[in-house]
Amino acid sequence: MKLRQLGPDGPFVGAIGLGGMPMSVSRSRPADALSVKVLLRAAELGVTLWDTADAYCIDDSETGHNERLFGEARRQLSSADREQVIIATKGGHIRPEGRWVHDGRPEHIVEALDASLKALGVERIDLYQFHRPDPDVPFLDSVGAFANAYQAGKVRFVGLSNVTPEQIDAAIKVVPIASVQNQFSPVHRYPETNGVLDKCRQLGLAFLPYSPLGGSGTAKQIGNTGALAALASELGISAQRVTLAWHLAKYERLIPIPGASRLESIEDSAPASDICLTAEQVAMLDASFV
Repeated sequence: MKLRQLGPDGPFVGAIGLGGMPMSVSRSRPADALSVKVLLRAAELGVTLWDTADAYCIDDSETGHNERLFGEARRQLSSADREQVIIATKGGHIRPEGRWVHDGRPEHIVEALDASLKALGVERIDLYQFHRPDPDVPFLDSVGAFANAYQAGKVRFVGLSNVTPEQIDAAIKVVPIASVQNQFSPVHRYPETNGVLDKCRQLGLAFLPYSPLGGSGTAKQIGNTGALAALASELGISAQRVTLAWHLAKYERLIPIPGASRLESIEDSAPASDICLTAEQVAMLDASFV
């Protein structure tokens, strides 16, 4: 798989990543053993950026469920493959009774980080991301906890998620930032209009779109009709793979992280790194996605 750099000074990872959320947040989720197989297959295909979070679980009775799956898969990799895989996780959300609740208090971040280290079975987290700013906690107070973890050597790189350009500028004065993870897809183009994608380009940060196919309710139907369907038919590949190639054409450090819970999903997504759309094809898709 073609490689892309994870931020200004980060390692190179596969151009297509994997999001673990579908493996853990639904009561109809796959068996844990199958999820581990998906992760191992991803590594075989060169998908070496794995994205998880402590809040990827059904509720707070099993916080860290997805991280534990990632940790188990990592343990099953060969030592050579284990060195190539970069695991990104997040802190700053909690799941009381299955709800998504902010918790950006520095003391929570400290506790969440230690729990994530244990769940993943590692001594240092490759990429630790602030899951979402907490409106009840000053943003830089939360970021300060990530800075402390970075300085203590518990975190190799720090990332931000669900942030604005202004928050990126503020955070980078406190701690080096490697990546930004915001929602971005054909049906959610805000990073192109609110300045986040341009800010990543300006600073050389990796941009990690989550829900790059529009989310679980849209991914299966994406490209059933219209220009995307026509281009997919012309290229002889799935509309989902074309969509990931469209992402890759946006920025040389953009690494989409489609969610996967089935072998078929990751096997279709991974080859997108080999698809190089022309400027005309990208423009056609841009116009059709408006």
